[in-house]
Amino acid sequence: MSDSVRVRFAPSPTGPLHIGGVRTALYNYLFARKMGGKFLLRIEDTDQARFVPGAENYILESLAWLGISPDEGVGVGGPHEPYRQSERKDLYKAYADQLLADGKAYYAFDTSEELDAMRASFESQGSAFQYNSLTRVKLKNSIALAPAEVEELIASGTPYVIRLKVPAKGEVRFQDSIRDWVHVHTSSIDDKVLMKSDGMPTYHLANVVDDHIMEITHVIRGEEWLPSAPLHILLYQAFGWKAPQFAHLPLLLKPEGNGKLSKRDADLGGFPVFPMEWTDPATGAISKGFKQEGYLKEATLNFLAFLGWNPGTEQEMFSLTELADAFSLERINKAGAKFDVKKAQWFNEQYIKQQDPAALAADYLPNLPADQGLAFVTLFLDRITFPQELAVKVAEFQARPAIYDEAVLASKWNADALSGLQFIAQSLPGVDSWEPEGIKHAIHEVLEANGIKMGKVMQILRVALSGNGAGPDLMISMQLWGKAEVIERLSTALAKFPAL
Repeated sequence: MSDSVRVRFAPSPTGPLHIGGVRTALYNYLFARKMGGKFLLRIEDTDQARFVPGAENYILESLAWLGISPDEGVGVGGPHEPYRQSERKDLYKAYADQLLADGKAYYAFDTSEELDAMRASFESQGSAFQYNSLTRVKLKNSIALAPAEVEELIASGTPYVIRLKVPAKGEVRFQDSIRDWVHVHTSSIDDKVLMKSDGMPTYHLANVVDDHIMEITHVIRGEEWLPSAPLHILLYQAFGWKAPQFAHLPLLLKPEGNGKLSKRDADLGGFPVFPMEWTDPATGAISKGFKQEGYLKEATLNFLAFLGWNPGTEQEMFSLTELADAFSLERINKAGAKFDVKKAQWFNEQYIKQQDPAALAADYLPNLPADQGLAFVTLFLDRITFPQELAVKVAEFQARPAIYDEAVLASKWNADALSGLQFIAQSLPGVDSWEPEGIKHAIHEVLEANGIKMGKVMQILRVALSGNGAGPDLMISMQLWGKAEVIERLSTALAKFPAL
């Protein structure tokens, strides 16, 4: 494969990284690995007003947890340092000046109050204001004003922005890897601000300049950026540069499929939409994270990979390397992807079963002896969705039942069941081999000797010992409770069960 493919993930540190952003990072990473190219991480922090302390570290930690490792960028370095846009501020001014000199951009001195008044005027006439080829000639900018007046305004320190001069008549067309051909007439594109009055570039200018300088060949980003793509194409054309290949990913939808997934949906549904737990530095509010909720990184990666992409095979569980081998932009769907949290849980259940039981015991049952912890993991491994549930299962298991399954008692509690439990209770003290096979053999032997079938007794025995009509392997459970505890529980149940 070619080494020329270069992609980037370029989040803004304006808060926690949404899981949709993680998917974008993952797809970029997979594409780079598939094509033998490079994956870059750039922090786009030109909007200082929205900067949130801690957000950048959160982004780095989230990607590191999942193993989405950049080849270049923030935290790694590389030939195009620095990779934070705020540290590249002086660079962008030269490119804005180049557009000014070439007549592709212009100075605009309109105040926010003047623009608000213009918008209000348009709205009063039932239309929307756009700063474009029709309106710019009537506004306060270097196209409408005389050169001497422009020079005087700049010399006097009058605040200004630099806007792109969008052609009045024309069509922007480009082929998106996911959406095929996109056609947009320039009359629908306004003269976007490229440099703000504080000297910082807008996202549009910095994004295009950095992608060019960093030799980005493919821009893989969320569908929400599709309306900006024609503007970016115009910027590439204005500079005389070749545009990268675009691929706009489908939206993540609510679990029911009607509308874009939001944090509020997650709060209402009780599931996370952030990779890791996030504490808002302003309010102290804590948002759930996939990691802290107990999702394994392997499960999270597989879940995200399938949100809008499929391999075209029946395989559902992939290592990161296998995902990269199978990945292609052509197999990404145009339609939005439902955020099916039950599928995420299914993936987690599958990957928990692949974990080392001894390691799970050490991590999640540290207060138990190693052999006992391992036995509990073995007992409950098929009955948990999240590894932290192990401790809950063990606590419930060790607690003596306060109530007994009434439905089972109503259908199974009879003279045979009573006799069976009594015979078992009498035989258990003499069981020398207190392990599953020994316990099972002793129970079978005493019931057979007294003409009672095991099927008549076993569910009632389970209810007597655990309170529940169903559960994990009963013989292993009896071994873990221990002989004395089993005898005590059985005696208590016989005293509490209804009289016959």
